[in-house]
Amino acid sequence: MWIFPFLLIIPNIWLAFTETYSPLSKMAGILLPLGVYLLLAGLCRRAGLAALISLPIAFFCSFQIVLLYLYGESIIAIDMFMNIATTNVSEATELLGNLSVAIISVVVLYLPSVVLGAYLTCRRREIPPERRRPAVVSGILLSAAGTLIAICANCTVSGYDATREIFPLNVMCNLTEAFRRVRQSEGYAETSDDFKFHASCINQDSVPEVYVLVIGETSRADNWQLFGYDRETTPRLSRRAGLLRYPRTLSESNTTHKSVPMLLSGLTASSFGDSVYKVKSVFEAFNEAGINTVFLANQLENRSYIDFYAAQAKTHRRICSGNSVRHDQDLLSELAECLDSEPAGSIFITLHTYGSHYCYHERYTKDHRYFTPDGATDASAKNRMDLINAYDNTIRYTDELIDSIISILDERHLRSALVYTSDHGEDIFDDSRKRFLHASPTPTYWQLHVPLVIWMSPEFCGAYPAKYAAAVSNQSKAVSSTASVFDTILDMAGISADGHRCEQSLCSWAYSEPQRRYLNDYNEGVPLERSGLRENDFRMLDSLDRAHNIER
Repeated sequence: MWIFPFLLIIPNIWLAFTETYSPLSKMAGILLPLGVYLLLAGLCRRAGLAALISLPIAFFCSFQIVLLYLYGESIIAIDMFMNIATTNVSEATELLGNLSVAIISVVVLYLPSVVLGAYLTCRRREIPPERRRPAVVSGILLSAAGTLIAICANCTVSGYDATREIFPLNVMCNLTEAFRRVRQSEGYAETSDDFKFHASCINQDSVPEVYVLVIGETSRADNWQLFGYDRETTPRLSRRAGLLRYPRTLSESNTTHKSVPMLLSGLTASSFGDSVYKVKSVFEAFNEAGINTVFLANQLENRSYIDFYAAQAKTHRRICSGNSVRHDQDLLSELAECLDSEPAGSIFITLHTYGSHYCYHERYTKDHRYFTPDGATDASAKNRMDLINAYDNTIRYTDELIDSIISILDERHLRSALVYTSDHGEDIFDDSRKRFLHASPTPTYWQLHVPLVIWMSPEFCGAYPAKYAAAVSNQSKAVSSTASVFDTILDMAGISADGHRCEQSLCSWAYSEPQRRYLNDYNEGVPLERSGLRENDFRMLDSLDRAHNIER
């Protein structure tokens, strides 16, 4: 009766230390739930029944503790539930298999009490009223105190919202919202049916052109030699003549299921929430303009908007199957086949890679083990060097992939252009917070700073010297990848379309640096100052800008 309520309050106490809530919010977040748990325990005549009734809460507590172990802060976000709905078995197995310490801890913490509760309930053990009365009284007093403090916080603390700051109420609200979004996505075919770009191609000649978009996975710019990293992680691209690099590029999301739809459409952090289920992708714009479209992927289907957008390409193929993916360089033969077998005419090809997704050492072949040792996979700061070695090997593998794609285009003397960027970055125990992976409810600098490069063939540069010159001039400017890739691709192809923004095209002299924004868990496009970034993240951003002699 007394132990289980205090076990359930552990996440609340932990969150009081990790979150930036006000003191009143933290007090309400502990007292109110604890009062409710004690009241429930005291009202249940049968011993152990309260533990069984509280099983859903115990599940949320376990989930929350594992999340805090992994990220060090934040509640279970809507995006975390969405990730569960859109992940595949192999990804989940890889992650859970390397969180053994956290998982064993929550099992030891909660399972014995649940088992004991079930045993006592089955044996019909009862607690006398006089022994339950102190728990009832304590529950009433704590609940009343917590409610009063929450009311005070609502009246005095700007922006206070109990549904966002009191665990597990906030998690229940997030789960409800996640279900709403899943239902919303299931109706995408109907809600987007009438959408049109009214696109047309305004290029003057009829010479066939090839436009390639390569979407990386979990690749952070700070581990690219091309962007100043002190390891040879991009030896081939570093020697590639004419490659344009954009070192001040940030993604507006640290989750794949949000960032990739923004890369493939005119959506940005500011418009995503209201429009993701209404708009169509860049493939539809090319289709309307009479240009062939192809989507090649080394990522499994996950019932997300990525799949819906990919299906709008005239040809869409995945080289992976079952619950496993292949190595990204297997996409090269598919690309070459498309270029050699498709009818004459312009074509837009997107390759969605698996890039640097955890577990890192499985993303490249044995002959690409350049940095060693790279075998440790346990999500622990003590293994950071092994994890970095494996991660850097994935960047070298991506370097070879992109350079090989450029070679395929160059060898055919095609009028062609390529854009590469990643959906988001990754934390690898980079500072005192000891954050790992991505998709955390609050981002970090390393999750948002992504690589972005552009390559144009000599034939393309010769046909469109102004576009190449503009792309060169924009290299030092701040870029939001998720706000610029769509417009840059359309500009390259000379496509006029509703919603096309010249000021966001890196191939345009009209390019204007956007306000840096982040698409938060509630699908609100907020300035970085309200994104959850901490002081160290802003120091890194300042350092990035200073490195290019530009003040933030």
